[in-house]
Amino acid sequence: MPQTHAARAARLEARISPDLKRRLEYAASLRGATLTEFVVQSAQKAAARTTRENEVLALSERSRVAFAELLLNPPRPKRKAMAAARRYKSAFAKG
Repeated sequence: MPQTHAARAARLEARISPDLKRRLEYAASLRGATLTEFVVQSAQKAAARTTRENEVLALSERSRVAFAELLLNPPRPKRKAMAAARRYKSAFAKG
């Protein structure tokens, strides 16, 4: 994915041990990438994975079925819930 000069205007710096730098350089060379390319690509993949893991809710088959059933056939509200809704509407009714 080519980057324009404007897209690379932000700078990120990190202090790492010489050993870690050597390992990262070696890994980058195995991919035929520069150290910067390797670190940026690895960070992008980690960011996407972390975001996906924290924004996507994964349910078991049983839970998916139960969730869909409740969406399609919701239970009738209980008396206390109906009373609370009436109180809310009377307190915040426009008019």
